[in-house]
Amino acid sequence: MGLSPTSPESASPTAGRNRSPRAALSALRLWGLRQWTTATACAVSAALIIGVPTAVIPSPYFGREVPVQWWNYPALTLTALLSGLVLATYLRTGPSSATTNAGGRLGSVGGVLSFFAVGCPVCNKIVLLLLGTGGTLSYWAPVQPLLALASVALLAEATLRRLSAQATCPASRA
Repeated sequence: MGLSPTSPESASPTAGRNRSPRAALSALRLWGLRQWTTATACAVSAALIIGVPTAVIPSPYFGREVPVQWWNYPALTLTALLSGLVLATYLRTGPSSATTNAGGRLGSVGGVLSFFAVGCPVCNKIVLLLLGTGGTLSYWAPVQPLLALASVALLAEATLRRLSAQATCPASRA
């Protein structure tokens, strides 16, 4: 598919820190069919990778002991959309050796947090071992919406940084 951690973005150390919604939107306007197709495929993949094992998306393979909460759906949707955008920024758009890791770790942490946020609280074996069933429902379940917010915030920041870095690099417009 051509995804590469060495995407043609600015090699400038300030590229990831100089983020602005205007620069991000201008980068999105320059995307072609290839980038949008990649973003869509990655968003659908992210939704399935997170949603099926957590049983937010029903399947015969996974179930939940605790019903899906109303906020799980928007959290999963935003996570999938932002993950798709972040992953599409890794698509090589022209010949360049310039690299940056603007937002790379933020996107990874945001994706993992989302998995824990929308998952069934008593189905998480790690939390269940640490807190027990009662502790999981009393302490972990109330924290999950906050994890979802943190996840979306990290993914939004990663998206903003990566798109802003793309907009500042002339090679990414090729």
